[in-house]
Amino acid sequence: MGKLKVTTTKLQDVKIIEPAVFGDHRGFFTESYSDRDFKEAGIDIDFIQDNHSLSTQAGVLRGLHFQRGKAAQTKLIRVVTGAVLDVIVDVRAGSPTYKQWEGYILSASNHRQLLVPKGFAHGFVTLTDNVNFLYKCDGYYDAETDGGISFKTPELNIDWPIDFDQAITSEKDANQPTFTEFEKDNPFVYGEI
Repeated sequence: MGKLKVTTTKLQDVKIIEPAVFGDHRGFFTESYSDRDFKEAGIDIDFIQDNHSLSTQAGVLRGLHFQRGKAAQTKLIRVVTGAVLDVIVDVRAGSPTYKQWEGYILSASNHRQLLVPKGFAHGFVTLTDNVNFLYKCDGYYDAETDGGISFKTPELNIDWPIDFDQAITSEKDANQPTFTEFEKDNPFVYGEI
């Protein structure tokens, strides 16, 4: 039925995906995921787990997260209610876009999806109340390989649209290491993930 519009970004291997959306006076219909359409667009990833988070308030900041080693995950991200600024950082040593970040508005109204490859740290801040945030993963969650980088790490200079004193975050995210601390034991090497 629908075809995908796939746009490359300045970050190596990251793609924005826009499924066809059919709307009328009743609302809309979209195939949010079709394995066939994704494969026809050159995205051949076996997603095996779906995750769903709800953030009830604007200003919730989650991230920057990743999983190490064989548990590293490719993610396909979308928002079904509300809006976020989704931020990803290329942490693959040797990548042409190493240590670079980009932010993307994902919302219920724009229907965009973000394909985040293994070797990227990922986070988001909610721009509205009641954000339902969904993502597919090509690997299962593994608490032992869970890692992160501070969302306020000065080395990355991420332009979050929120004052850190106002951010609603977890204790875990508030105490993640800086990028310099992360780099001392960076498990991600471009071309080896």
